[in-house]
Amino acid sequence: MNDTIQTQLNHRSIRNFKEETVSQNIINTLVDVARHTATSNFMQSFSIVCLTSNEKKTALAKICNQHYVAEASHVFIFVADQHRNEQIAKENSQDTSVLSTMDRFMVAMTDASLAAQNVNVAAESLGLGTVFLGSILNDARAVIDLINLPEKTFPIVGLAIGYPNQEPQLKPRLPKDMMFFENEYEVVNDMKATLSDYDTVVTEYYDLRDANKRIDSFTKQITDGMLRRPAKRMDILKEIQRQGLLLN
Repeated sequence: MNDTIQTQLNHRSIRNFKEETVSQNIINTLVDVARHTATSNFMQSFSIVCLTSNEKKTALAKICNQHYVAEASHVFIFVADQHRNEQIAKENSQDTSVLSTMDRFMVAMTDASLAAQNVNVAAESLGLGTVFLGSILNDARAVIDLINLPEKTFPIVGLAIGYPNQEPQLKPRLPKDMMFFENEYEVVNDMKATLSDYDTVVTEYYDLRDANKRIDSFTKQITDGMLRRPAKRMDILKEIQRQGLLLN
């Protein structure tokens, strides 16, 4: 097994960072990794806004309701970006209505997501700690305003980056046969029974880990998650459309 795969298999989210700033050379390398990520039709329909300002990181931490966001050295916000391509097309007198379609939003969202994962692997390979921030969508409009996003853009995911000040245990993952299928999808009729052993493993993980112990299972997390409906997350589609995307 090579070092790259070992890094990927050892992935864990870091929520406690040292008071040490990541060098600009390393940040430049991470940006180059993002730039060289696979992109649909070479449209490169994503951008990154990097937060270094303590004021902006603190504001984002409040949106995310996660204090450690403010403690990270840098926070990358990966943006689905059709604004740049719209400007190019307009300057060449081309109709740009296609950029408001579901297809082009999916292209931009995928480009941004692929870049985010690529940067994450690169950061961890350099000994940095990271945590993905889906919580930036707790209030998409507030994030859009915070980083001054123009029309035809939308924030997809954040990535807090810094030097780790903790070494959490690896979380147990779903069994392979529950998420990897050959040739066609396999439907499980009795999910609770099928996942019984995995539930036990997850419960033991939470009970034995060093920090934030709790009694919980995977199926309970999924079930309880159905009850959480943050009000502003219900507005995500509206905010995407307000940005001039997903209109048709």
